[in-house]
Amino acid sequence: MSQDLDALVDLIAERVQQRLQQQAVPPLPAVRGTWADSSDLKRFTREGVARIGTNGTVDASTRDVASAIDHTMLVPDATRADIVRVCEEAKRHNFASVCLNTTWIPLAVKMLRGTSVKPICVVGFPLGAMVTAAKAMETREAIRLGAEEIDMVLNIGALKGGDHDLVLNDIRAVVEAAQGRPVKVILECTKLNREEKIAGCALSKAAGAAFVKTSTGFGGGGATIEDIQLMRQVVGPDMGVKASGGVRSLDDARAMMAAGATRLGASASVKIVQGGVSSGSY
Repeated sequence: MSQDLDALVDLIAERVQQRLQQQAVPPLPAVRGTWADSSDLKRFTREGVARIGTNGTVDASTRDVASAIDHTMLVPDATRADIVRVCEEAKRHNFASVCLNTTWIPLAVKMLRGTSVKPICVVGFPLGAMVTAAKAMETREAIRLGAEEIDMVLNIGALKGGDHDLVLNDIRAVVEAAQGRPVKVILECTKLNREEKIAGCALSKAAGAAFVKTSTGFGGGGATIEDIQLMRQVVGPDMGVKASGGVRSLDDARAMMAAGATRLGASASVKIVQGGVSSGSY
């Protein structure tokens, strides 16, 4: 089984490398400039734009744009007041979700009830090095508390060591524990070489994850255009790709979406949709 899985990952890596050498990764169209109404947004969507950035100067239809963002508060010293603030911001701007550590999920569920904003939870965060049973247990507890999506950190050391069986089973256990809720697998790309990123994406897809995600925001560095392009190339058109870490401006968001990202994780979400720039790290 282990040899078969290793051979499969190697084959995927080889084919992706060959494909990338033969042709550039086709980016999704980038949206630049201004637009006037919801008909423009619908046209952009038909033409293949996955996510759109706005500077806040357009009409109320841009609430749909903001709903593409996972509004994030994952710092260890976050207080109840911080969580209340990000939930209120998410409701006001109609973001897709609020992404939090497990301990804050009950508060977020309470605050977001009756809105379209989802409470989502990180698991095995930020190291990914705990045993699979602990990740599965944390996932089940997060779902019990009301989380609607799970962002898990894969076992980075196992991936770098070539233990593909462990990585696959680790992700699959979280997917099963999530009971049908979407699972995003955080690769922590800054710690991986090209072949390891390809393997991480291939294993995530094989394990039934809904997304692959670039980084925790705590591993030194964040999302890059090259990583998003590579991840999209490996997982294909039907799986989500989330750019997290270092997305701090409207230009950052546009660049990531043009490269193939279908979700953005950011703590600077409000500034992004208003066209500003944040100096934050996540």
